[in-house]
Amino acid sequence: MSQTPGQTVEKLTFRRYKDGDAKWDSWREQIFQASWTHKCPTYIQSTPPCQGSCPSGEDIRGYLNIVRGIEKPPAGMKWQEYAWRRLTEANPFPSVMGRVCPAPCETGCNRNEVEDHVGINSVEHFLGEYAIANKLAFPAPPAATGKKVAVIGGGPAGLSCAYQLAKKGHAVTVFDEHEHLGGMMRYGIPGFRTPREVLDAEIQRILDLGVTTHMRCRIGTDVTLDVLRKEYDAVFLGMGAQSGRPLPAPGGDAPNVVTAMAFLKAFNDGRLRHVGKRVVVIGGGDTSIDVATVARRLGHIGHAKPTDLPEFAIAGHIAHDVAEVSVKQGAEVVLTSVFGVDRMQANKHEIEQAQAEGIAIRGGLAPVGVIKDAQGRAIALKVARCEAKFVGPKLEIKVIEGTEEDIPADLIVSAVGQAVDFTGLEEFDNGKGTVSADRNYQVAGKPGTFAGGDVLRPHLLTTAIGHGAIAAEGIDRFLRDEDQEKRPKVDVHQFDLMRKMIESGRAFTEVHEPIHGTDKSTAGIHNFDNRSDRYVIPHEELFLGHFPFTPRNKRAITTLTRESALGNFEERLAALGEAEAVAEAKRCMSCGLCFECDNCVVYCPQTAVARVPKKEATTGRYVYTDYDKCIGCHICKDVCPTGYIQMGLGE
Repeated sequence: MSQTPGQTVEKLTFRRYKDGDAKWDSWREQIFQASWTHKCPTYIQSTPPCQGSCPSGEDIRGYLNIVRGIEKPPAGMKWQEYAWRRLTEANPFPSVMGRVCPAPCETGCNRNEVEDHVGINSVEHFLGEYAIANKLAFPAPPAATGKKVAVIGGGPAGLSCAYQLAKKGHAVTVFDEHEHLGGMMRYGIPGFRTPREVLDAEIQRILDLGVTTHMRCRIGTDVTLDVLRKEYDAVFLGMGAQSGRPLPAPGGDAPNVVTAMAFLKAFNDGRLRHVGKRVVVIGGGDTSIDVATVARRLGHIGHAKPTDLPEFAIAGHIAHDVAEVSVKQGAEVVLTSVFGVDRMQANKHEIEQAQAEGIAIRGGLAPVGVIKDAQGRAIALKVARCEAKFVGPKLEIKVIEGTEEDIPADLIVSAVGQAVDFTGLEEFDNGKGTVSADRNYQVAGKPGTFAGGDVLRPHLLTTAIGHGAIAAEGIDRFLRDEDQEKRPKVDVHQFDLMRKMIESGRAFTEVHEPIHGTDKSTAGIHNFDNRSDRYVIPHEELFLGHFPFTPRNKRAITTLTRESALGNFEERLAALGEAEAVAEAKRCMSCGLCFECDNCVVYCPQTAVARVPKKEATTGRYVYTDYDKCIGCHICKDVCPTGYIQMGLGE
């Protein structure tokens, strides 16, 4: 634990009484007054904050509990496959996302209150790699419904939507203007972060469900939307925001001032082989880090001819000669952000890796102009110190007068945002450069037309995946002539006790009315309430003292240096081994769902809490309470590590 000089760091403690406490609070009356009902335990399934923070809505707790061995797979299925299938109910790209997702789930993880978050991303990476190595496929879809859906755009949103619709038996056709599917996963992220063979394998699984494609076909120009509406029963807009925003500063029209989207596409297409000696990137998000690290690897060539200038390759006029690559030298790369380095939106780990590679990251600088030479090419970026803050959704930047300086540049890359190309699709432009949609992602005023991903709001890849899945549910209801349902407050995949009862061959009856004393009931859902759709459980509801300090099992990362980065396009991130993945999953605290620790059984002074008989038990149905014995002392709640036991029923 780091600390500044003179700072006192208090060790984590779960003692009920602190040093200096003088007052003794007696619980004797609550515990031993048995002549009237206080509160009795009820079993409440809640959403853990990791799932609540996951934009694609993965059942994270569910697949971690499978990996750790708490939830058992059906007979004949390996736990690795079972966990992968649980994961991919929400996200069909675990191997890609296990590498590049900035993992908001880990930021929200309650384990951060003990020592460090669970390495959710690394377990996802492991499961994705296992599935590829063992050639796992998605189950064949049910009988065809006879309905046809057109998906515009083969990026994460479009492919996620196509995947979910194909699983429901609908015929899906994906239209994409590029040569290959993948969208930003292929054309916006460099291959050393998303290996192409991995991306291709996860895309192929979706195509194997019967999804068809029309590549190099742009809807709006090559094919009109009217034609699409006549031939298909529903349409999904997932064309992304792959046009970069130009630099908003005087002189930003110089030929060697380019957008991040154009830069990365030229690199991923293989046209861009080297850059100028001095590259300046303006941004602060993950895309700007990708641009900077690519530029660091590409380097520059000495004595460049006019045709070797990077802007020609980026504009698509000419591809760089491969023969020139052997004489490359390192490029000086500077990345500027209006925010301080500690407030940049990019993944902290990626920032650290970029700095290790010799990329200079300078925060608190706003671009105020571009200095040009006599030929009109940029030779420097003029910046000034600034103060930046968000006022609501709007970013306000205050430039500090008299602090201007010039940063020399042979190539300037603007990574300040993305834009949607609405050519031929102008009817969907809401005037703000995006599409407007409701909670089901149906486009306002256009029944049967849905949207998702960056066309709604440029954000994370995992956000686009979540949009596609929710839109697919809305499309399915539309095709079945059903009303669009109100989405739940916490809109993610959850552990399903009833499904688990059926899967494990347990008999149960459904409960449709309030019942008391359910310890004698044969119902599958017994003294149990699933509040997952509306409640995210905070760390205050857990007994954190149950969890000992356990270091995180971290993936091996190859950290490059200034010298070794040049020309190095190898993957830096290694997957966990099986034993490490299991050990990491065991660090999960299973917030909001029983993980069978037996604390409540051991500590109940009245022996009111007991295990469910083995022939009736399964995950989520492990203990019960005999309310004839229970006196409402709430000890079981106090010692429940996961917050699964709450006090109620007797109020």
